[in-house]
Amino acid sequence: MPQYQYETVNVEVLPEGVAHVQLNRPNKLNAFNDQLVNDVRIAFEDISKDSNILSVVISGSGRMFTAGLDLTETKLKSFDEGDPARAAYKNRAHIENFQAAFTAIELCTKPVIAAIHNACFGAGVDLITACDIRYCTSDSFFCIKEVDVGLAADVGSLQRLPKVIGNQSLVRELCFTGRNMYADEALACGFVSKVTDDYNSLMGEALKLARTIASKSPIAVLGTKHLLNYSRDHSVAEGLAYTVTWNAPMLNTEDIPLSIQAFVTKRPAKYSKL
Repeated sequence: MPQYQYETVNVEVLPEGVAHVQLNRPNKLNAFNDQLVNDVRIAFEDISKDSNILSVVISGSGRMFTAGLDLTETKLKSFDEGDPARAAYKNRAHIENFQAAFTAIELCTKPVIAAIHNACFGAGVDLITACDIRYCTSDSFFCIKEVDVGLAADVGSLQRLPKVIGNQSLVRELCFTGRNMYADEALACGFVSKVTDDYNSLMGEALKLARTIASKSPIAVLGTKHLLNYSRDHSVAEGLAYTVTWNAPMLNTEDIPLSIQAFVTKRPAKYSKL
C-alpha cells in the first residue's frame, strides 16, 4: 500500500475503503503551484492502483477550497528571452503537466467526490470538473478566472465544463466574463448535486456518499465509471458497442451471484478487492 506522503496534499485512508484527499496549502489558500500540481497527480495515480481504496473525497484545507493558480510561484516562460519557439515548447510541456494532474482524477479507477467550501477559482474549477460528483456549501462560489488574467483556461474547464453542465450559453457566459457562480445557481444548472449549510455537514454528506459507493461491487463501480467516461466522449452507438466488449468478460464476475445473494438474504455482500 502506498505511504501517501506528499508535501502539499494530505491523504487519509479510512477503514471503510474511502480515501480523503485534502489540498493542503492553507496559508496560500490552496493555490496551485508546481508542487501542488505534481502532488495531486501522483496522489491520484497512487490511489488508482490501491485495491484498499474504493471511493475518494477531495476537499480543501483552511478558508476555501482553492484560490486557483498561484501567480506568485507558477509562471510561464517569457517569450522575450531567447528563441520564441523554444520558449513556447517549454510552455507546452508545463501546461501538459498541469493537465495531467486533473486527468489523473478523471482516469482514477475510483469515483471521486469533490467537497467544495467557500471559493473555487480558476484551476479549482478545472479540478472539480474532472471529478465524478460535486457537493458544496451554501457559501460556495465558482469562478473561471483565467479570462481576467489574460488567459484562456487551459487545463480542463473549457473541455469538461460544457459536458458537465450541458448549457453552452451559460458555459460561455461564465468563461467569457469570469463572473462568480454561486451555490444556488450551481445547483440549479446541475454543476453540483447537493448544497449543505457548512463545512462539517458538507464533509459528513460527502463521506456518507463515498461509503455508500465503497459498499458496492468494485467491479460494477469500476466499469460504471469507465463506461460513463467513454460514452461521454463517443456517440451512443459507439458507447453501446464498446460496452459489449467491456461487459462480455466482466459478466463472469463472482460479484453478481454475491449481489443476488445479498439481495435475497438482506445481508451486505462482502466483495473481494480488485
